[in-house]
Amino acid sequence: MDPIGLSPLSKESSIFGTDGIRGNAKNLLTENIVFKIGYWFGLAISGEGPFLIGKDSRQSGSMIVSALAAGLTAAGKEVWVLGLCTTPAVPHLIQRFGASGGAMVSASHNPPEDNGIKFFNSTGNKITLGQQNIIEQGLLQEISTSKNIGQVYFRNELLGDYENSLLESAKDQSLANVSIVLDLCWGSATSCGEKIFKALGANVSTINGKADGGKINVNCGSTNLNQLKEAVLSKNAQMGFAFDGDADRLMAIDEKGRVIDGDHILYLWGSHLKAKNKLNEKRLVTTSMSNLGLEKAWLGQGGLLERTSVGDRHVHEAMLKTNANLGGEQSGHILSSMNKLCGDGLLTAIQLSTICAGLDLRLFEWRNQSFKPYAQKLINVPITNAPVCRPWKESQPLQAAVQKAKLAMGKEGRILIRESGTEPLLRVMVESKDPLLVDSWSSHLAEVAQEDLNAA
Repeated sequence: MDPIGLSPLSKESSIFGTDGIRGNAKNLLTENIVFKIGYWFGLAISGEGPFLIGKDSRQSGSMIVSALAAGLTAAGKEVWVLGLCTTPAVPHLIQRFGASGGAMVSASHNPPEDNGIKFFNSTGNKITLGQQNIIEQGLLQEISTSKNIGQVYFRNELLGDYENSLLESAKDQSLANVSIVLDLCWGSATSCGEKIFKALGANVSTINGKADGGKINVNCGSTNLNQLKEAVLSKNAQMGFAFDGDADRLMAIDEKGRVIDGDHILYLWGSHLKAKNKLNEKRLVTTSMSNLGLEKAWLGQGGLLERTSVGDRHVHEAMLKTNANLGGEQSGHILSSMNKLCGDGLLTAIQLSTICAGLDLRLFEWRNQSFKPYAQKLINVPITNAPVCRPWKESQPLQAAVQKAKLAMGKEGRILIRESGTEPLLRVMVESKDPLLVDSWSSHLAEVAQEDLNAA
């Protein structure tokens, strides 16, 4: 769980969560701390190549980029600043230009006042836990500036290479006469989302289509689909795509107003690949949050499904271990071998739309071929005294309530409780064939957790 409210220099806490560093920009990511992070990041990664830095549209982004670049140059590293871009653009360009590493300044789907840093090594993968430890331990030490101070260069033009790779992924499949609404979330997707889909021939409408760090993720994007649904229905569009703040996630809406989440994407895309004998061992990798309906349907058609802990790092590790070429999270973070297992919302949207075009199907027709999900409800319980609160597994009232819920639902239900890796929240998820059981037990468990874990 991210140490929101904890001192970033505390020996008892970690500034790293499930995906880099993330928290309130003013409290956690001060200029001095970010400078030190950049310095030790430069020392934790070997190699003579440059370090790339991209950012989303948040107002705190420019300061963090500057401080991060200053720390890297103090460590003797050359820095290429990319400017506004999507998170997947950074690992793509690291590999394309032989960079030593890179960072994306973004808090992903978090609100505007937050920010964060995602770190990549020379392979374009997230840095290792060992490299995280070097950075973290370095924050407690003094800095000795390198004799060879690095230089900073602004290389926004490199993003054209990433955009071309997205166009090439469509394999010349035209989207002519396909009407699409894009919710660009005031964030990273505004850098190229509209341009890409117009270049593919689609009839494109956008909402939240300008970079605005004060509005990023606010009642829009992949975490709030109401605006997109309304736009798709009002414009009679065939489909709509919503991205999160840094555009590594995607959620879709069909012309009937139905949500197509990461589970549906995995099932539909996976079924398409399996039919073409292009899905290794008929295997999908997903997380503990994925719907039980997906699991039963996929196993029912002879596929293999592997669950991991929540977080794209865990999905990525499992995919490498099992040689899977498709995996992801219910939240719309999809990893594919098409771009070396890097989550990319734009790539996923391109695949959904071009596969539909190639099959001569509208998205709602393809959605009709998906599995029937079990009723599922997720409640986020704020942990107001997170620094001192005892672990939820030690809460006897909550454990007793969980056991009662499991007995009531039997084998046709599931309960998942976990701490958020990005916010001071306890996530309570209940799933069952019976929606009434889901509503009653999720509310009850959340209430018990709220009262017991936040007790003075």
